[in-house]
Amino acid sequence: MDMEIDLSNLGTVNTMFAALFSKLGVPIKTTVSPTVLEEAMNGTVTVRPLPVGTSAMGKVEKQSAHFFGVTISEEQAHSGIVVRATSVAQSKFKLLFFEQEVNGGYGLALQEDSQKTGKVTSAGMYFLHFQVYRMDSTVNALAMAKDPEAAFFKRLEGLQPCEVSTLKPGTHIFAVYGDNFFKPASYTIEAMCAKSYEDTTERLKEIEAKILEKRTDLRQFETEYRKALARFQEATTRYTQEKEVVDDMLRERDDIHSSFTTERTITSSLGAGSSSSRYPVEQNKTESSENGNIDSRDKSSKKKWFNLNLNRSDKRA
Repeated sequence: MDMEIDLSNLGTVNTMFAALFSKLGVPIKTTVSPTVLEEAMNGTVTVRPLPVGTSAMGKVEKQSAHFFGVTISEEQAHSGIVVRATSVAQSKFKLLFFEQEVNGGYGLALQEDSQKTGKVTSAGMYFLHFQVYRMDSTVNALAMAKDPEAAFFKRLEGLQPCEVSTLKPGTHIFAVYGDNFFKPASYTIEAMCAKSYEDTTERLKEIEAKILEKRTDLRQFETEYRKALARFQEATTRYTQEKEVVDDMLRERDDIHSSFTTERTITSSLGAGSSSSRYPVEQNKTESSENGNIDSRDKSSKKKWFNLNLNRSDKRA
């Protein structure tokens, strides 16, 4: 389940923990401060004009908002309007869209959390008379972190249709909300008429349709992939088992081959115990012959010395 917290109600310690978890990749979804929403509803906020075709830069405190009024003509409304905010400092912020209430205040209608796109963070709203989508990166984020394959198949599941696709002529209220944990958020906000970006608008329409089609394809492919992966794992397991069986059979075959030999076991007693050793028969014969020759030489030598002593004794006598 995604975490959704109001940073304005957190103390310093809890805010530090939230910032740490966010750095570690835990999706922490924040809400707009009730104070900001109440001030907007009461109409007590300061609204700065943002003419179409211009931009404005600023730095907003955390859990605070800067409000802008974008006034569009009938022709511009018919062509389409785009409002985007970026931060080269990669600040976290929300782009908010408010609708006029009966009491004169402003009610929150849309919000876009900034996302890291390249070297900046950005958020945009596209009122182009066709269905556009926003990417909610927190959808199944924790589950995807545990399964990299699921991260791919669920990557497009975060596409959510924007509730508003057109704007009527008049003044519309947007705001940049500071969503950093501690420091202010720096930003640049700009409003554009789609008439100056007809090719870009058409490309966006085409890529949105392709992404939706690809999302459907991935859902079907995931089923096929899971089945193929299960078969592959089954085949891999069998491969390991078959390899072990073949290795054992060949090892047994080598042992059987080694049993064909002229060696025999000779048991000799040594002291109180006995030990067995294997000697070739021919080697035993050779050693016996050599031992016999040594004994003969020893006896001959003794006889010579004995005769020599006897002869000397006879002469003395």
